Parts: sequence; structure tokens; C-alpha cells
Amino acid sequence: MNKIVAIQGIKGSFHHQVAREYFSNDTDILECLSFDILVDSLLDKTANTAVMAIENSIAGSIIPNYALIDNNQLHIIGEHYVNIHHNLMALPGQGLDNIREVYSHPMALLQCKKFFKQYPHIKLVEDADTAETARRIRQQELQGIGAIASRTAAELFDMQILADNIQTIEDNSTRFVIVQTENSVLPEEEINKASIKFKADHKRGSLATVLNVMSDCRLNLTKIQSLPVIETPWKYSFFVDVTFEKYEDFKKAKSLLEIMTEDFKILGEYKNAKL
Repeated sequence: MNKIVAIQGIKGSFHHQVAREYFSNDTDILECLSFDILVDSLLDKTANTAVMAIENSIAGSIIPNYALIDNNQLHIIGEHYVNIHHNLMALPGQGLDNIREVYSHPMALLQCKKFFKQYPHIKLVEDADTAETARRIRQQELQGIGAIASRTAAELFDMQILADNIQTIEDNSTRFVIVQTENSVLPEEEINKASIKFKADHKRGSLATVLNVMSDCRLNLTKIQSLPVIETPWKYSFFVDVTFEKYEDFKKAKSLLEIMTEDFKILGEYKNAKL
């Protein structure tokens, strides 16, 4: 079976950019309208790998995606970071003075609000997706209409970039994880990051004790995210990312955490993409 990578959104989206950069340009892409459909494509084997956004440096964690990975027994086999650059684009041969309306995802419009204050004649209109808007402008040959999307979308749909990097905050990056239904076993010497999940007792100091064990085992905590345990009020699951120099240190921590915590689970062991 060829490698089929499921993405949320369409070709030209940031998920598509990750698939191209992490794998290769000739990878078969399966476009999914939602993260739920993306997960279903893995479970029914329509796709064998998927790209999922998991956190943004400004907006924080995408909490439902942690639950999707955990509840569907998915394995994180890798990660990839993308600096989010928003670009204003339109059909070739036009300038900013020709643009009357700009369509894009509400989050993209929000992140570019400052740029458009210079152009009060442009009406901003919320739409479902960034790349899909660019595709529609091309398909319907819409003059006077702009889109905010990635450079990949501009290339794919032959759009002209009228202004690049128009986001208000320049340093805006998103972390994506690569997931599968089966673990991809790497040689231990190549593994230097892991994602784990556990429950801690609702007692004073229980989480601190766990974190101390991680520190004693030379693990560097890079992310901690709590989610309520639905069936047990005031009890929480913790999703934690750790990095380490030696796999032996992580192995030691695993054996201790399995004893100290409830429902200890490894969501993935992989290479750290941000060294």
C-alpha cells in the first residue's frame, strides 16, 4: 500500500505543508474536513498516516486533539514545527487598490487585523478555510477578491501574493504531530522525546512527586496539559512531553511512573524536531 497521508483541510493548507516537508511532494494526500474524519480515515485504513496540529505558540493547546489521540489508541511517531506566515493573495494582474473583499478563516483574519487597518476600503469576510478560499477564487476567476493563505496555496492555485507575512505577531508557530494506528519503532539511540499520559491522585503533592521523579531521571519537561477525567469529578489526566539525552534515563523513568501513577500510557517515542 502506498503511503497515504490524511490532513485536516485541503491541499494548500498548513497541514498539507507539513505533509510535504515531513514526507515528500509525491506523497498521496487525503483531504479531511475535520479532525474526527481524519482519525476515522486511520481507523478504517483509508490512510496509514495523519498530520494533526496539536499546539500553537500563541493560541496554546488544541485540547480535543489530545483526547482524539488517546481515545483512539493512536501513536505519535514524529513531530514537525511550522512558522505560520499569512499572505494576502489574489488572481494575477491586480494590486491592493483592486481588492474590495478578503476572505479567510476567522483566526487568520484576526491574526492579520493590524495590516488591514491601512486599507479601510477592504472588507474582511470570515470563511471556513484559508486554502479553500484561494482555490475558490481561482476556480471561479473572482476579480477584486483576496484570500489570506499560505505560500503553498499561492503556488498550488497560481495566485499572486500581494503582501507577504502580514500577521501581526511575527513569531507564530504551530507544532504538528505525525500519528498512526501502529507504533513506528525507532532504534533507541535515535529516540530523544516522548509523549506520555497518566492520572495522578487528587492529593497534595502527588503531581509534584511525579515531576520530581522525572527531574531525577534527567528528563526535561517541555509540555504539560491536564484534561478532566469525565467519569470522575476533580480527577485529571496529564499529557506530558519530555525530552532526554539518553534513552536509558527515559526507560528508568517509565518503570517508576508505571508504579507511581494510574493508567500510565506512552503515546509516542520519537525524534525531537526542535533541537
